[in-house]
Amino acid sequence: MIVACSAEAEITLKGAAKAGFIDYTPGDSDFKILKPLNEQQKKAMDLLFQLVKKYNGTGVQKALDASVFDFLKYIAIFPGGVNKLADSNGNVLPDVFLMPPNSTAVDFAFTLHSDMGNGFIKAVDVRTKMPHGKEHPLKHRDIFEIFFKKP
Repeated sequence: MIVACSAEAEITLKGAAKAGFIDYTPGDSDFKILKPLNEQQKKAMDLLFQLVKKYNGTGVQKALDASVFDFLKYIAIFPGGVNKLADSNGNVLPDVFLMPPNSTAVDFAFTLHSDMGNGFIKAVDVRTKMPHGKEHPLKHRDIFEIFFKKP
């Protein structure tokens, strides 16, 4: 598996965005210049703009995604609540856990905390509200609430 990427381009774009010179979100295939640039900065941004347009981004996010999801076959699992998907700060599904292929509900419980795995009662699919047992296989982008007995 080969994924073309330029970490140097990504670092440069992130630095320029942090300094307020450009509007750029990591992984995007475009950016917008916000402040006037000197000639050297203009040349650098023009070069980066050509690269980002030609390759549809810097490739760093694509390389990470390909490594984790395509090569390792990991799946993203979100902890959530059946009645509430937000954390105490109002962030909806702020956490994600990367799980290896063939992970089960109890594997996810242990990933969250050993007490949750040891006291596992059930896992409830937040979307369907269906309860599942320990051996229920997880799918990419599942959202589960784990119910467990405290030690």
